[in-house]
Amino acid sequence: MYVAAKGGEKAIRNAHALLAKRRRGNTNLPSITLDQIAEQLTLAVDRVMAEGSLYDVELAALAVKQARGDLIEAIFLIRAFRTTLPRFGYAKALDTAEMLVRRRVSATYKDLPGGQLLGPTFDYTHRLLDTSLGLADEAREGNDQATRVDDAPAPVSMPRVTDLLGQEGLIEGAPDDDGAEPFDITRAPVSFPVDRSTRLQTLARGDEGYLLALGYSTQRGYGRSHPFVGEIRFGDVEVIFDAPELGFELSLGTVQVTECQSVNQFKGSATTAPQFTRGYGLVFGQCERKALSMALVERALRWEELGEERGAPAQDEEFVLSHCDNVQATGFVEHLKLPHYVDFQAELDLVRRMRAEHAAQMKEAAE
Repeated sequence: MYVAAKGGEKAIRNAHALLAKRRRGNTNLPSITLDQIAEQLTLAVDRVMAEGSLYDVELAALAVKQARGDLIEAIFLIRAFRTTLPRFGYAKALDTAEMLVRRRVSATYKDLPGGQLLGPTFDYTHRLLDTSLGLADEAREGNDQATRVDDAPAPVSMPRVTDLLGQEGLIEGAPDDDGAEPFDITRAPVSFPVDRSTRLQTLARGDEGYLLALGYSTQRGYGRSHPFVGEIRFGDVEVIFDAPELGFELSLGTVQVTECQSVNQFKGSATTAPQFTRGYGLVFGQCERKALSMALVERALRWEELGEERGAPAQDEEFVLSHCDNVQATGFVEHLKLPHYVDFQAELDLVRRMRAEHAAQMKEAAE
């Protein structure tokens, strides 16, 4: 094993050089800049920040470039860098009711306080390739289909839709904050069962495709969950840090997040009147598909708390949370590409001996 690994050092260096060459591409074309990635591939950058658990647009853009557009590899790079950063404290919980909203839609109310704000979305676009995007910017000037950033409406503050249902007592109350320090999944291993804070942290870092599949399964009968979207909102939220040594709170700036609150039917129980229940999702950036899928899965995982029966994969907490991390999954799956020469030779020798014994038994039986 050691000789094989040492003998491959030159090949590995050459592979790195070839990777850098392929990353650069045709040298007759200008190299893509981090600003271009951050400004024009924003949804890719947002996903990397969300699942990499680090809000830094420039670093996420760098990771996307370094990974040649492989978002899971970019997420891996961001996670690795994140482990080198010092932790100096915890911010206060984000107050999404004070979000400066850039997009807000509700499937439960047509007319609601503050109105609906379509904002930047693919929801109403035709799934037809726009060949004009292949033209240079100069050639596209004057095209009525081109949307300028300056034309976007200014962010506004809006109350949450679920608060309207809460005023009538038609939806369960938001989980109480007992003041305890939340469990930090980046600092300690997770053990089951988990509390809600741990569950939401894990889902927020989870792979979008994985959560999408599980969320889809709950709607097809594997979890009996077909909710209404109370609200999906995307916008800017201020991050507040309480510095005890200073005696006052500090604003660290703002981050963009997507929040989804689903409204699910609940028949009630012997002690609880019929009411709606909640599913919740919150992620960095504009990641609506991820936030909605997260809300579906989070609600499915609350089956025991709400006295429901468990009978679907999305309701199995240990299964869901143990397999949703794409970085962990990547390491486990892709390690199969590494040398397993000794293990395979042992298996090969075992199979050969078993075949020889089997052949001898068959020959003996035939005689």
